[in-house]
Amino acid sequence: MSEKFSEIIKSDTPTLVDFFAEWCGPCKTMKPILEELKKEMGEQVKILKIDVDHNPQISQVFQIQSVPTLILFKSGNIVWRQSGVVMLPELKRVIETSSN
Repeated sequence: MSEKFSEIIKSDTPTLVDFFAEWCGPCKTMKPILEELKKEMGEQVKILKIDVDHNPQISQVFQIQSVPTLILFKSGNIVWRQSGVVMLPELKRVIETSSN
């Protein structure tokens, strides 16, 4: 696993990692949702996109079997994980809950 990735997910700021693939239709649906999330939440969350085809080692470590898979990390720990499209209100709720 890359050192930079490990550093980022160890942050106290919640980090939402989107494991995706270019060929994945639902992944394309997530893109504007994540852009809106970043716009609305700003510095309260870091958003990181990991292309599973270009990062097989990280995908294997986290046992990514379907895309999109979203994992929320805080201080290096997984606090939430879900596969499939997740709508903006649910993402905001999960992140706000993890921040408390």
